[in-house]
Amino acid sequence: MECVFGLVGNGFAIVVADSSAVHSILVHKSNEDKIMLLDSHKLIAASGEPGDRVQFTEYIQKNVALYQFRNGIPLTTAAAANFTRGELATALRKNPYSVNILLAGYDKETGPELYYIDYIATLHKLEKGAFGYGSYFSLSMMDRHYHSGMSVEEAIDLVDKCIMEIRSRLVVAPPNFVIKIVDKDGAREYAWRESVKDTPIPSA
Repeated sequence: MECVFGLVGNGFAIVVADSSAVHSILVHKSNEDKIMLLDSHKLIAASGEPGDRVQFTEYIQKNVALYQFRNGIPLTTAAAANFTRGELATALRKNPYSVNILLAGYDKETGPELYYIDYIATLHKLEKGAFGYGSYFSLSMMDRHYHSGMSVEEAIDLVDKCIMEIRSRLVVAPPNFVIKIVDKDGAREYAWRESVKDTPIPSA
């Protein structure tokens, strides 16, 4: 029951993902970070099959770094999104990845951007987007409360409303969420929203 959503505010973009690693009826862990830093000013949040999600996001991360290493300049957010979409489209005819992506970034020229890329290589630039079962609730909450030019405080309040709605409405809702933000100062972890903590196993 994965939940990934994001939005663009005034000078920043926020992405949120659940942190549950689930297989069948079992929860393996509740602190899995599904939002990867592509570079200093880009975030990629992914949902889908765990193997595809990890392998594909790492593949994109390394290729974005390779481009910057070879050319001396980083990819823009739009270029990174189009590269990601191209790789998914190529794989679609060979060995498709079951992975859906929200890619957020900040560029000096264009400001914050959010891109929606699904498993069949559909690419859209959005102001708000979501994947997973939680999207039914987060999208409706964002339709009601989102407006362009939101401050960080307003955006975090909306994120918390989405998380509360998912927890109260979804029958097997994930307990924990990670929130990350990207702005002119770079991409970074903002906060966790935890209702379950993994208890460490004591050493013998």
